[in-house]
Amino acid sequence: MASGQNSVPRSPIGEPPPIIRGKPGEPDSIEAHRTRELKWMSLISQVPASQARKNKKIKKLIMEGVPSSVRYLVWAHLTDSKARGMPGIYVQLGKRERVQAFQAIERDAQKCYPDQPQLQTSQGTLVALLQSYLTMVPDIHYETAGLAYIAGRLLILAPDEDAFWIFTSLMDLYLRPWFSVNTSQMEVDGSLFSKALEANDPPVSKKLYVDLGISQTAVCRPWLSSLFAESLPVEYLHRIWDIFLYEGVPFLFRIGMAIVHCCRHYMLSSTSEAAALEVLVHPPAACLPPNPEVFITLANSFKLKDDDVRKQRIKMEAQVKRQTQIRTVSTPGAPISLPKA
Repeated sequence: MASGQNSVPRSPIGEPPPIIRGKPGEPDSIEAHRTRELKWMSLISQVPASQARKNKKIKKLIMEGVPSSVRYLVWAHLTDSKARGMPGIYVQLGKRERVQAFQAIERDAQKCYPDQPQLQTSQGTLVALLQSYLTMVPDIHYETAGLAYIAGRLLILAPDEDAFWIFTSLMDLYLRPWFSVNTSQMEVDGSLFSKALEANDPPVSKKLYVDLGISQTAVCRPWLSSLFAESLPVEYLHRIWDIFLYEGVPFLFRIGMAIVHCCRHYMLSSTSEAAALEVLVHPPAACLPPNPEVFITLANSFKLKDDDVRKQRIKMEAQVKRQTQIRTVSTPGAPISLPKA
């Protein structure tokens, strides 16, 4: 086996063989797949993780495809998880008392990954990861199975401790506001998504938000809180996460609009909020494009200025926070709790 940069770590849990695609019009080949692996390993060693989300070569490789054999390394690089990792901390966190949400985590582990026995038990890696994280960051509000979906997907690809620090980085970079007791960020993103949908498909927007009276957060919460892990097949999900970790939250809005577009007929014919939400959260397989790349192309076709969305998120969140502070006396969140050295 090769060593150094040419050595490609393998997933700790077996997955189906990756679908190897060449460029359009070219036959797929193991050689092409291996070439992409080596390109990624070389680029990861050359581009500092702190600069990865600004690097055009990284973006180009992401759009060409990320081999499953190096995917967790790419995700670790894009989230700069090594900068957050502290040796020995994960083991120490695992020795703490059970968190209040422990039983809910156990239940969700069984529900989310019925075909992954190593993730299901109270001693399994999924329960251990979430238990450790919630003892470290006690102000996270564990209400839905979203975090279990996300953590489990990371554990299927990465060794336990690597998965923990990627998860921690994901939370710090993007997700923590969605799991805060203060729901202002989810309200902001629900509002921004509804505006984006109205701009791209007014009839469906009217159907969902006016005719059926669905709240803006009800549409977005299941998607964002699981990063679409509850909604899409794994091969679609991996490609979405590849790009999301480079592009950020606006890309998730594009994915939401792509799902709505794929299920447009169901949306326009829905007669109840429950029926519409069920289709949006669990799109019928027949509605989806034939492969993830076509789905990504669809998502990127919508009218949406990503930079404007980023600016609006910051501005609107500040406004919502001010309104919240006027209505209630805010209490500071609990600090991160690390084990003592």
